[in-house]
Amino acid sequence: MNPTDPSRLDAEALYATLLAQVRTGLAGAADVAIVGIHSGGAWLAERLAADLSLTARLGFIDVSFYRDDYAQKGLHADVKPTQIGFDVNGATLLLVDDVLYTGRTTRAAINELFDYGRPARIMLAALVDRGGRQLPIAADFVAATVTLPPEQALVLRRADAGLPGQFTLTIDDHHA
Repeated sequence: MNPTDPSRLDAEALYATLLAQVRTGLAGAADVAIVGIHSGGAWLAERLAADLSLTARLGFIDVSFYRDDYAQKGLHADVKPTQIGFDVNGATLLLVDDVLYTGRTTRAAINELFDYGRPARIMLAALVDRGGRQLPIAADFVAATVTLPPEQALVLRRADAGLPGQFTLTIDDHHA
């Protein structure tokens, strides 16, 4: 797969691509629920749930306490509570993140999900895959693949009003 030029990423076009992939990939799946990883994945999950008529089966997780680098990174100031108001046992879960990078956030999210029960299946959707995996994790649905140097990060933002359809992607320097 050829990587996309990261300076030309249109978050809205990527979202439309991701939605089409997810809609096709979940067709016929039973007991579907969507779980977004705070914060960018949560924003995407909200919008996917609305577009797929799954708002009653929408949850959010913050993996801060489940990360294997918690001791090094510590706790960030904007930790959000996990909200899963449905039974995950036997469910087909769509785990949503904005940017897939090392795989550590996904691993932490899966660990947390299993604390809530045993889903039948977990599928991963990411707006962008930037490579650099440290764990053997791949997205089932991904709108674009890009290559960035390690000192840069892709950051999903949404309009201050939280209006649906107001996503942008920017490249920021990492603050190590």
